Amino acid sequence: MDNDRNKLAYTVTDVPPWYLCIFLGIQHYLTALGGIVAIPLILSKELCLTYDPLTQSHLISTLFFVSGICTLLQVLFGVRLPILQGGTFSFLTPTLAMLSLPRWKCPEWTQNATLVNATSPVFVEVWQSRMREVQGAIMVASCFQILVGFSGLIGFLMRFIGPLTITPTITLIALPLFQSAGNDAGTHWGIASMTTFFIVLFSQYLRNIPFLMPYYSKSNRKCQFSRVYFFQIFPVLLGISISWLICYILTITDVLPSKPETYGYFARTDVKGDVLSRAPWFRFPYPGQWGVPTVSLEGVFGILAGVISSMIESVGDYHACARLSGAPPPPKHAINRGIGIEGIGCLLAGAWGTGNGTTSYSENVGALGITKVGSRMVIIAGGVLMLLLGIFGKIGAVFATIPTPVIGGMFLVMFGVIAAVGLSNLQYADMNSSRNIFIVGFSIFSGLTIPNWVKNNTDLLETGIVQLDQVILVLLTTGMFVGGFLGFFLDNTIPGTKEERGIATWNDASGDTENCCDVGDVYDLPFGIGTKFCTSSWLRYVPFCPKPRELPFVAQENNNRNTYIETIH
Repeated sequence: MDNDRNKLAYTVTDVPPWYLCIFLGIQHYLTALGGIVAIPLILSKELCLTYDPLTQSHLISTLFFVSGICTLLQVLFGVRLPILQGGTFSFLTPTLAMLSLPRWKCPEWTQNATLVNATSPVFVEVWQSRMREVQGAIMVASCFQILVGFSGLIGFLMRFIGPLTITPTITLIALPLFQSAGNDAGTHWGIASMTTFFIVLFSQYLRNIPFLMPYYSKSNRKCQFSRVYFFQIFPVLLGISISWLICYILTITDVLPSKPETYGYFARTDVKGDVLSRAPWFRFPYPGQWGVPTVSLEGVFGILAGVISSMIESVGDYHACARLSGAPPPPKHAINRGIGIEGIGCLLAGAWGTGNGTTSYSENVGALGITKVGSRMVIIAGGVLMLLLGIFGKIGAVFATIPTPVIGGMFLVMFGVIAAVGLSNLQYADMNSSRNIFIVGFSIFSGLTIPNWVKNNTDLLETGIVQLDQVILVLLTTGMFVGGFLGFFLDNTIPGTKEERGIATWNDASGDTENCCDVGDVYDLPFGIGTKFCTSSWLRYVPFCPKPRELPFVAQENNNRNTYIETIH
């Protein structure tokens, strides 16, 4: 019975019925929804958009739109695995560090709802100038990712990057955001705690409880039932929705205070006014919609730390996705293309003005293991859906009206999980080694301590060269850069065996793809591009071209193709 459950209904190259592709595409969209919506809401404060929910909704819609484009590019021309693209938390910390520079701090009047006129040219220039600065930094930094991917440098870099570098880097993406989560949750701790309670209840305690859903079987010509694990698939969405509904009931019954200065006011659902009615039904995002991007050296260096972290995380996602979708481990040419396409995705995200980049979504990789459907056609359907829904302005406006403490409750869970994902990489290293304990502890603690000290003592680091001062300030206030750099330096200089450092186990878990075969059908370029162009004598040595020695891949034996829906007689 266990073996049957582990079998895939559809492997990566299979094409399910069109209606199943649409249904599962919607599911992937909803799975990624929480992370994609959270990023613009976090950035809104530093962009001076706290009291402009309409613009927040535009940013949400734009990020959905670009995520759809990047998903299609990745599945069709990138690593070619069923892996969804969305906004990345790796860019948040350096972006917030850049926007905390003295010249980008928001004017005090933008933090007062009574003084903000969202349509005034002065206010528009305040937030758009900051957005353009973020755009320029992302676009330039993404060129580095494009270079690393398409040149094949990612394989060279991964030789020096192991669990002791990845752990502090990813963990410090989330830990510095505790203040943001606390501020939002603190607007009403009761509502925030309730949201957290529901998410934890659904994702941990009720995840194995199925719902029986009726469906009509054409083969048997009768109504049957299937098990659907709603709590396991949609814990964040369900938790937010229930808390949101309760806030609405408490608002219309006037249980929540109606005066802005009273504690708990921001739990009301009418705080953000008539944003839903003012949002357009259709709004087509386009590159440069906020103006011509500007570039600064400090911004580029800060975002580079996020780019490196994102690349490392994505390589791990590729291998996990291959295992869950019935594909062999991705060969180097596919990984190179995947990282290169992600760089192009970040370039597009910067050009469109999302305030963020894009990366592979681990949540959706996990969803493959739940659904047992590894078909990339499902992800293509999800990408098209994100693209279309990004044009509907009302949808972004709906998410922009989520009460602040509900968002804070969600952050408490999401940021905690991201930190834990970073720590989970330590399973590959020998944590009985005093060497490793020192590196991890020192890197993480320094990644919290140094940025905090630098923020409070910026005048002590002045060199007299403004541009250099700003670069130093952004890098040293970005915890993931400080911790990741220290972890990388110490891990590669302090003597230790590959087994002790976790490098050997890390490589075994990722899979040795140098001599991989039977991968043609999965990782070859689409529409015959690989067989037409990559067979030339010189093109076969291009890092992102499939190698002629690779044989076609047979996905699974025919008897592994089980019916997708588990039937209960």
